[in-house]
Amino acid sequence: MPAAPTPRRRPTAVPAGLGLILAGLLALGGCSQGSGTAAPDRSASASATSTTAPTREATATATADPATSATPTVPADVPTDVPTDEAAGEPTDAPTGAPTDEAEGHATEPPADADAGPTPAPTERPDPTADYLRPGSSGERVSELQQALVDLGYRGTGVDGSFGAGTTQAVWALQKAAGLARDGVVGPATLAAVEDGVRPKARSTSGHVLEFDVARQLVLLVDDGTVGAIMNASSGNGDEFEAKGHTYWATTPTGSYAVGRQVDGNYASGLELGDMYRPKFFNGGIAVHGSPSVPAWPASHGCVRVTNASINYIWDVWGAPPGTRVLVY
Repeated sequence: MPAAPTPRRRPTAVPAGLGLILAGLLALGGCSQGSGTAAPDRSASASATSTTAPTREATATATADPATSATPTVPADVPTDVPTDEAAGEPTDAPTGAPTDEAEGHATEPPADADAGPTPAPTERPDPTADYLRPGSSGERVSELQQALVDLGYRGTGVDGSFGAGTTQAVWALQKAAGLARDGVVGPATLAAVEDGVRPKARSTSGHVLEFDVARQLVLLVDDGTVGAIMNASSGNGDEFEAKGHTYWATTPTGSYAVGRQVDGNYASGLELGDMYRPKFFNGGIAVHGSPSVPAWPASHGCVRVTNASINYIWDVWGAPPGTRVLVY
């Protein structure tokens, strides 16, 4: 409600000196408020009250001192990388206060597997020996190998395309002659030996001689220094053994001998060491004979084992009658 009117007083006369003092004070007060600003008239005030009230920001701007509002003061505890009012209107992807990659001056590497996709399943490496010929192999390549072994004089195999026990015997003999591992597998080295025509050389230079190479465990059938047939063989393994109350050493003595007695069939060992097939004795109880077990290493009690097929070849084809020279070295 409007304020109650103040009762009118009779005007009091101001002394002349005091009037001059008041006039000077009024002049000083008008200077401190700033000259050039006209007081609004009553109609302007009424018009201002009918408009929308100004916002807080507008009021602050209108009342702020021009000298201080031009350069705002940043409090000491505000980070220096806080965006200014001008930049505040631009939304950014980086959170406030967090430097962007550009501000740091370098690009951030993505995780190592960010774009790698799913890890592929490991693949098995192909077996480099898959194409090797070995016991159990069959086919044209086996037939070609068998024919090559037969042509080189390695006994034991036929030419039937099946890599069986006889072919293994011939491959072992070839590997022994070439100084290779005696594994019976035809890999690059063994195949190269076949292609190079590797054959052992004879020690004798004349006559019809059965030679046995102890170191390489090979039997050679030689005529006048020429090797006609090569056979895998197995001789004494060097172990000590007991027979009929006596101790023996499983050795095959070296030297020059001759075929003595022979048995055309199975013969039971006098020391009860098993049967010998078609033996040809050349040094006491030591003979070259057939056996169902002829490994690629020394395994006998002293005799020279060859396959039954090989001893048949010695008896029936090559011929080794009593008196035939036997050279062991």
